[in-house]
Amino acid sequence: MRGRRGRGVSASADALVRSNAQQAYEISGPLDPTRFYPRFGPLPAVIEVREQSGEWDTVGRTRMLMLSDGGHVIETITDTEVPALFAYELSEFQRLFGTLVSGARAEWRFEPRQSGSLIRWSYTFFARPARGWIVWLVVRLWWARYMRHVLPQIAREIDHRAAS
Repeated sequence: MRGRRGRGVSASADALVRSNAQQAYEISGPLDPTRFYPRFGPLPAVIEVREQSGEWDTVGRTRMLMLSDGGHVIETITDTEVPALFAYELSEFQRLFGTLVSGARAEWRFEPRQSGSLIRWSYTFFARPARGWIVWLVVRLWWARYMRHVLPQIAREIDHRAAS
C-alpha cells in the first residue's frame, strides 16, 4: 500500500498517559489485541492472533487477526521509529470491510508531554472504487467512536504496566 494514490478516509483518537513516550511505545506494541478490540456496532471483535512472525516490534513482521464475524485481516509492520512512531498496514480484509476497502494504514505516534506523553492513534482506510462514500459513513458512524472507546483502555493498561 505504500505509495498508494488517492486519498483515504481517516480517523484518529488521542490519549494522555503518565508514562513517558519510551515506556508507552515499548508497552503498547506487544499488547494482546484480543483484550482490547471488542465488537462495536457492525465492527467485529478481534478474537485470536495467528501466524505472528515474531515479536510485534520489527518492520516486516506480520500476523493474522481472526475476527468474530468469521473473517480475518493481515497486519504488517511498516515503520518503527523508537519512541515516536509505530505503523502497520492492513490487508486481506474480509466480510464487510473486504467489500469496501482495499487496505488500511494505522499509525501510533508517541509525543512527550510535561507530565507523560500523548498517544495519537490514526487509521486511514483506502476505499475500493465507487465505495468511498460508504467507507466515509462507516468511519464516521462507527470506526471513529470505536477508536475513542478502545484507546483509553489501552492507555490505562500502559500506565498500569509502567507503574508495576
